[in-house]
Amino acid sequence: MTHLPRFRSATRRSALRALAGAALVTGLAVFSVDAGIAHEFKIGSIEVVHPWARATPAGAKVGGGYVVLKNDGATADRLVSATAEVAGRVEIHEMAMKDGVMTMRPLPDGLPVPAHGEVALKPGSYHIMFMDLKAPLKQGESVKGSLTFEKAGTVDVTFKVEGIGASAPDHGSHSGH
Repeated sequence: MTHLPRFRSATRRSALRALAGAALVTGLAVFSVDAGIAHEFKIGSIEVVHPWARATPAGAKVGGGYVVLKNDGATADRLVSATAEVAGRVEIHEMAMKDGVMTMRPLPDGLPVPAHGEVALKPGSYHIMFMDLKAPLKQGESVKGSLTFEKAGTVDVTFKVEGIGASAPDHGSHSGH
C-alpha cells in the first residue's frame, strides 16, 4: 500500500490563499471552499454579492431572484437585463406600497447602481423575476444565469435556491460573510 505524503494544515491554507488570490487577480468569481458554490462575482467596478432565489411550489410559472449589487467605481452603472437557464424570460422589477396597495412593475430601463454605493434586490423591493419557469426552483439547488450592466458588461452568476419563505440568503455555510 502506497502512502501519499500529508501536508501540514498551514501548507494547505497557504495553497488555498494563493489560489484565491490568483482568482481575484484574474477577475474570476470568488468561491466558497466550504460550499463549493460561487457566491460573489465581480465585473468591472460591480460586485455581485450572494445571488439567491426562493424555492417555488410545483407548477409555479414565476420565481424571484435577489442579490446585492455594489459599485466601487466613480461612475454610476445600471443593471439592464438578466437571464436564467430555468426561465423562458427574466425581468427586473420593483415592488412597492402605494396608498396601502402592493404594486409591482417591470423596470424597462433597468436599475441604477450608484457610484461608490450599492442597491439591494430583496423581497418586497427590487427583484429579478424568473418568468415562464421550465421547472420548479428547489431548495438546495442552484440556478445559472447572467446579469448585464450598461457599462461593466455581462457576468455569469449562480443563484442559490433557498426555502419558499426565505427573506434572505442563508449564510450558514459561508462563514465570515
